[in-house]
Amino acid sequence: MSLVVDGSVAVQWFLRDEGDTAAAILDQVAAEGAYVPALFRWEIQSALVGAERASRIEPDDVDAALEILRDLPIFVEPPGERVFSGSELQLARHYHLTPYDAAYLALAASRRLPLATCDAALIYAANDLGIEVVPPVA
Repeated sequence: MSLVVDGSVAVQWFLRDEGDTAAAILDQVAAEGAYVPALFRWEIQSALVGAERASRIEPDDVDAALEILRDLPIFVEPPGERVFSGSELQLARHYHLTPYDAAYLALAASRRLPLATCDAALIYAANDLGIEVVPPVA
């Protein structure tokens, strides 16, 4: 089964000080693929460069992480033809999420896929909407 994976899980794949709690999800993504909203590329780059600046990861390891991500069967969902469709904003308002997090929730809902996240507010919203949450802890 494919899933939607957010940046809070994906960044754990590359930061040694985060532990191996998301390794099973990485294996699932490698085997079955995953979907992400278009903002994922910038979100993961931001998290990795932030970790680099905090000396949690070496620059070469950031480059290697991005290569690994490019090779994984991760399908980027385009944002749609209309600039402001409103669904993310409605979800963000209702569940007190950022519009960024609401984009993952909207994608999981529209594709009817489980959501892999570590974000407590996103987990709550997904549970409330009946979206299966894939915990990063095995």
